[in-house]
Amino acid sequence: MNTTLFSRWLPAVEQTSLVRRTALGVAGLAFVGGAVAGPAVAAQAAPEHAGSPVSQSVMADKGDKGDKGDRSKSDKDRKGGKPSRDKLVPRGVQGEQSRISLSGEQSENVKAIVKATKKAGLDERAAVIAVGTSLQESKLENLGHLGDRNDHDSQGLFQQRPSSGWGSPEQITDPEYSTTAFLKGLKQVDGWHDLPLTEAAQKVQVSAYPDAYAQWEDQAADLVANTWNNS
Repeated sequence: MNTTLFSRWLPAVEQTSLVRRTALGVAGLAFVGGAVAGPAVAAQAAPEHAGSPVSQSVMADKGDKGDKGDRSKSDKDRKGGKPSRDKLVPRGVQGEQSRISLSGEQSENVKAIVKATKKAGLDERAAVIAVGTSLQESKLENLGHLGDRNDHDSQGLFQQRPSSGWGSPEQITDPEYSTTAFLKGLKQVDGWHDLPLTEAAQKVQVSAYPDAYAQWEDQAADLVANTWNNS
């Protein structure tokens, strides 16, 4: 992570917050990582994004017509069977994979992420990255402030931090808002669509555990495949 660039985006956040070491014990699950950087701080962010406040950019999707991840298929093409594996995981999964059983609430959060991804005009691959990131950050649970168990002020499905410019606690604990904020950051990552999930997620989240996202790609792909045409 380019710390000079980080400082320019988030002058209110100290340099030392770049390295985060989190172990949140919630219902026997350890949540590590979290979004240190604000939504405009993808490592490869284009210069024109400099200084854009979250309040003006997070929920205003401009469409990004030239983005490779935009959904160019017709409604007819999107109906029918599940998305193909090459669309969900174009590079294949990396390393040993993990899986968890989902509660009804967690399954609803998957649907919310997929719905927000489609609303943002992005494709199945973006949804896989978002779901995989949330699996690592919160195990797909919409976490509020956990007090001493919290990593600073990280909250929500993506463990985004109000103090880093992601939004208010009320906003980042709203699944649609938090997903849209994550995707805003993702779209600023050059070539995100062709990156391994763990690299794309890390450029947005700036976690102290950059390789941890990889383990969830297989389950994320299955969840998106089962949800994409039903959301």
